[in-house]
This record gives sequence, C-alpha cells and structure tokens, in this order.
Amino acid sequence: MSGVAGMREVLWRPAEADIERARVTAFRREVNERHGLALADWTSLRRWSVEQPARFWESVWHFCGVRGSRPWDEVLVDGDLMPGARWFAGARLNFAENLLRRGGGRDAIVFRGEGGARRRWSHDELLNLVARLARALRAEGVGPGDRVAGFLPNLPEAVAAMLAAASIGAVWSSCSPDFGIGGVLDRFGQIAPKVLFTADGYVYGGKRHDSLARVRGILDRLPSVRRTVVVPYVSDAPDLSGARGAVLFGEFDGKEPAAPPEFEPLPFDHPLFILYSSGTTGLPKCMVHSAGGTLLQHLKEHRLH
Repeated sequence: MSGVAGMREVLWRPAEADIERARVTAFRREVNERHGLALADWTSLRRWSVEQPARFWESVWHFCGVRGSRPWDEVLVDGDLMPGARWFAGARLNFAENLLRRGGGRDAIVFRGEGGARRRWSHDELLNLVARLARALRAEGVGPGDRVAGFLPNLPEAVAAMLAAASIGAVWSSCSPDFGIGGVLDRFGQIAPKVLFTADGYVYGGKRHDSLARVRGILDRLPSVRRTVVVPYVSDAPDLSGARGAVLFGEFDGKEPAAPPEFEPLPFDHPLFILYSSGTTGLPKCMVHSAGGTLLQHLKEHRLH
C-alpha cells in the first residue's frame, strides 16, 4: 500500500472534448446560470453541493425533469436536524410515474434467465402490465401505505409488481428466493403485507429450486396476506394447492388491456421501499426509503455520476 499511497503520476485523464460533452458539465453550466455562479470545474461543483445542499438538490430536480403534481413550498425544512430534516415539503409526486414516462415500442426490459428463459418487454408493454396489476391490487383492497411483498428472483414480473405497487402508493419489500421460511418471516412478519408475489421456483448453479413448499410454510404463519400471486418460471403449470389465496400471475393481471395507470400523488417522503439489515444482532431492522429521496438519488447516480 505504501507504493500506492506514494504514487504521484496521473494514470488517466479524460480528454477536454469528453469533459465538454459530459452530463455533469451540462449540469454545472445550468447551476451557474440558474444561481448566478461561476463554478469552474467538478471540484468547485462538488464543494458547492456540500455547502448548499438545498440548492443542489433543487437543481437536480430541475435538471432531471422530475414530474410532480404539486410544487414544493420549501426545499429543506429543519436542515440542521437528523433525524427531522424534511425535503421538498408540500411537493407531490409518484415514483412509478417518473420511471414509466417513456412510452413506445423500444425495449424497456431485456431478460435472460440462467435456465434459458428469454423475454423482451417494450415500454408500452410494461406500462400496460403495470396498469393491469395496479387495477388488480386496488381490487384486493391495497392502497397508500399498505405493503406488497416479493419473494422472487430477478424477473421482469418483479419490476412490474414493484412499479404497480408504487403507482398506487403501496410500499414494496422483497426477500431473496433462497431464504428459508424463518428468514422470510423475520422480515415480512414485521410489515404484514396484504399481497405476496412469488415465483414457483428459481434456477441457480444449473439446478432448479422449488419455492412453493416454502411459500406454503410462510403463508401458514403470515395471516396478513390476502392474495398470493405466483409467476410460473420453472414450470408451465405449477401446483398451487395448499397455498392460501394463490393465483397465477396471468390470472391476477387479467391480460386485458387497461387504461393508463392512475398515479397516486404522494408526499415527497412517502414510503416506497422497506429494506432490512442483516439480522446478525436480533431480528432484521426495517429500513424505510422514501419515494422522493430514492428517485432523486437514482437520477443523480444515473445522470451525473
């Protein structure tokens, strides 16, 4: 490590033309124009973002074109408190609406599964599926603040289910499908989901693994679940017997074309995701992420980093 620490030679530096074309450079120029500044480079922009966090995040909102149904009254309230600071107080937005803003026939999701599964969904196909799922969730009595859980591998249906939950203001949480019954209950038992999305199994290391036996055990001890939605992944006709309230994914979404989703206008700090700590010291701790905070952070990472 001493050799690395003592290194003085710059190994690589971007060309001036690349810097000029960079999105972060366009952002810096917009910040200068909007706020009457003369930030000359990335270092001065970073310093300003730390010294002026409210102006920085307001600039990210504008630069990234966040869609909101109501503007904020104040960007940052009680900014010196942690916890207690409130961002974009009074604003209303929907996380899913911002992710689903691009329609058309271009690919939204391209999926390749280890077991050979192949799927491509266009933006229009994804939007229509989200609308159908949102309609079905509302029919199950799911509304803002209710929890919807996923016990799924990384499938396109997991993305669609999350977006459908977010579109109506429900809170999404998930567990990896290789968790045992106890690990799932340690997490979902704390949040009492109304609807559980699962797959019949998953593929790992060239082998197919069943999920439905564990799903039955989970449902026996998770009375909050009203409906279990099963994605056929390792079988074309999975056996749903013994799984309370279980229906196949295609039966739940109805397959019928739907009107565009009705995106619920929600406060900036409305809960979006529940994640969990490792559970190495007692039960896993629930960590709630807000819709607005998650959206702005992801936009910053994807557009500027």
